[in-house]
Amino acid sequence: MKNIAVIGAGTMGNGIAHVFAQTGFAVSLIDVSATQLEKAIATITKNMDRQIAKGSLTEEQKQQALANLVTNTNLAEGVKNADLVVEAATESTELKLKIFKQIDEAAPENCILASNTSSISITKIAAATQRPQLVIGMHFMNPVPVMKLVEIINGYATTKEVTDSIVALSKQLGKVPCVVNDYPGFIANKVLMPMINEAIYSLYEGIAGVEEIDTIMKLGMAHPMGPLQLADFIGLDVCLSILNVLYNGYGNTKYAPCPLLVNMVTAGKLGVKSGEGFYTYTAGSKELVVSNNFK
Repeated sequence: MKNIAVIGAGTMGNGIAHVFAQTGFAVSLIDVSATQLEKAIATITKNMDRQIAKGSLTEEQKQQALANLVTNTNLAEGVKNADLVVEAATESTELKLKIFKQIDEAAPENCILASNTSSISITKIAAATQRPQLVIGMHFMNPVPVMKLVEIINGYATTKEVTDSIVALSKQLGKVPCVVNDYPGFIANKVLMPMINEAIYSLYEGIAGVEEIDTIMKLGMAHPMGPLQLADFIGLDVCLSILNVLYNGYGNTKYAPCPLLVNMVTAGKLGVKSGEGFYTYTAGSKELVVSNNFK
């Protein structure tokens, strides 16, 4: 593989484009918004500057990586020469099915189509294409340039050859691939989201406060970040969406989203992205301050 197309220039998309471009691949970053593409390039440049400051990247390597990267607002144009397309759009089943149908019509016949979805069925996504055997999940972790894991998800029809090639590619990126099968939430979120949901229930039921819950999990369980802070970082709307996928997929009440989470999302308190969730976030400040709603 030489040519990579990444669809979606948000947090995950720009991170995925970053690691591919830095590893020497020709990358086409695609988004319907030219403004979002400009922001993505600025973010990638800023993150590479951080790498230079830490000594993990040189200025020459940064310039070469940026030269490997082009942007496009036209999906068909952006994927026409791709060996691999990685979709990293919003976590919406309807949107992903629409995008994969478009990719399937525009990408070369042998191009592998991957989704960065964190919970939506790869088999369902593949069914929107005429090449289900070439569709696979590549679930990168945020922040992509830093996190080593890639959760690789086989759809019902994904061939072993495609899986093997994506495993090898992930290793080439310096990542650690883990292959799982296609069931709601896969492994990462099937295990993680009930923990986050239980932490939110513990707050909702008045068992402990925000800081206490997060401190216990950090100091007692050696988690680098408490579950409520992590939920803010992921996005409470994303957490709610994944829990709904789990609840609908398994029909088990243990996955039912906590009413507090539902209310916070309805109120627009989405975590870091909105400036407030379980904590409040001020630009330029690294201090963790519990939201006034929970003091």
